[in-house]
Amino acid sequence: MSHAAASPTLTFEIEHKGPTAIVHFHGRLYAGVCDILYTNVHPLIPDHKRIILDLTDLTSVDSMGLGTLVRLYVSAKSAGSCLELINLGKQVRELLGITNLLSLFGDMCEKGVALKF
Repeated sequence: MSHAAASPTLTFEIEHKGPTAIVHFHGRLYAGVCDILYTNVHPLIPDHKRIILDLTDLTSVDSMGLGTLVRLYVSAKSAGSCLELINLGKQVRELLGITNLLSLFGDMCEKGVALKF
């Protein structure tokens, strides 16, 4: 399933693998596309115990994008699901570090984490 944001700054695909959903990002997560991302990822929470956000091709995030990631994390945790970030780029990792959110998303934020299904 492929989703494209109204603005060309962000595209993403959602891959379903049993109880796991993997969201592959491409572009920039900025104000103006955050609601589209949230409305497409949030409905995955009830049906998936593990949601992986693969940020390999995400080049940058602004404060609204960061807020959306945190909002999804809180929603997943409240529902008993796990939201994980993998393959962080330099800008995204620095932003999470500066805001002390890197530890919130845990060790799964490390590049090269093996995905087991």
